[in-house]
Amino acid sequence: MREISAISAVDPGAIGPGRLILVVGPSGAGKDTLIRLAQVTCGGDNKFIFARRVVTRAATAYESNEQVSPETFRLARIEREFAVDWEAHGHCYALPRAIVDDIRANHTVIANVSRTVVDAMRRAYANVTVVLITAPPEILVTRLSARGRDSDGHIADRLSRGDGSVTPDFTITNIGGADDHARELVRIIRAD
Repeated sequence: MREISAISAVDPGAIGPGRLILVVGPSGAGKDTLIRLAQVTCGGDNKFIFARRVVTRAATAYESNEQVSPETFRLARIEREFAVDWEAHGHCYALPRAIVDDIRANHTVIANVSRTVVDAMRRAYANVTVVLITAPPEILVTRLSARGRDSDGHIADRLSRGDGSVTPDFTITNIGGADDHARELVRIIRAD
């Protein structure tokens, strides 16, 4: 599995001064929903950049991804067009290299990423905040079943991945109204 493909940074050369907010959590936790709602709230402020992932599967109504073919993704990786890329559930995901310029311009970049890239991103960027969005297993199963996206594999396999070794800076347990939890996320995004 590839983690960081276009960045080779160590602490002294970490990319900054802007913030990188990494939103992580299990499938079905509502990450894309909360990010979308936070984006609406922060929409008038160009300090906040909501990164659009590049993926090798179609986006749903709840996420804003750029869909590309596996071959296009492979070529973009070779051309070093990604700040980071990873594989999950049989698909390839990436954040565009443009986030590097955004962070250098002192913007706050918000991105939904895999937990597998968090450690590398913390080393590569000077100001990283990790937000874990989660929910109890029975809620995750219900949400994933309702999603009906067979291309992502079996629900049991997706839920068995666990949280790994990621230590979040903030945790949002998304079990109530999405608007309330989106406000929690906005407070984290707007904190300096």
